[in-house]
Formats: sequence, C-alpha cells, structure tokens
Amino acid sequence: MNVPANLKYTKDHEWVRINGNEAVVGITDFAQHELGDIVFIEIETVGEKLGHGEVFGTVEAVKTVSDLFMPLSGTVTEKNEELDASAELVNSDPYGQGWMIKVEIDDPSEIDDLLDAEAYKKLIGA
Repeated sequence: MNVPANLKYTKDHEWVRINGNEAVVGITDFAQHELGDIVFIEIETVGEKLGHGEVFGTVEAVKTVSDLFMPLSGTVTEKNEELDASAELVNSDPYGQGWMIKVEIDDPSEIDDLLDAEAYKKLIGA
C-alpha cells in the first residue's frame, strides 16, 4: 500500500498536499483499492465554502458509492476536469493525475489535526 510521507491524511481516507494556503485533495491508494474499479466522480462544489467534514462530492465504483469529505475548511477552487472522462485515473494514479479538488484553506491550524503517513499506516494496518 502506497502512503507517501510528504502528504497528510484523514481518517476518511483522503490525502492532502499542502502548498502554502492551497490544499490538493484526493483519495488514498488504500481507499481506491477498497472501492475497486472507479467509474464516476461527482463534484459540484467548485466555488463553495465548506467546513471540515462536509461532503464535497461522491465517488462511484462498480461495488458502491461513497461520499468525499472535506479534510479542511475552505473554498473549493478547482476540480480535476480529467476525471469527468477518465475516473479510472483515481485507480491508476491516486496521488498524481487522480487528484480531485483544490481548496483555499480557511484555517491553517486544522492542518495539525490531519494524520501523518505513519499514523495513517497504523490506521489502515499497513
């Protein structure tokens, strides 16, 4: 299971890459593996200000549909348009081309509540 050390993680299996006041968000390798073949990503929250833990979209796999949760409070500034035509990028490259949204962070102190790679590995039993 791939858990890059340079990212932060949530208990809901999202990863977060912090770039100054911007966060790039996606789902982890563990999450995409558990979901199976991803067929559709729905994100209709671009431009919306959402609180930590609020739903920013859904991911649909062959087996199930799962909500996607905001790892940090902020405004969704962009979604990965490539996923509209190629949702399988989340399976093949969850930490690269399979990113989902970019967020303008409202409260940088919330970053401290995210898990580091070692804590996330413990959570998933890796």
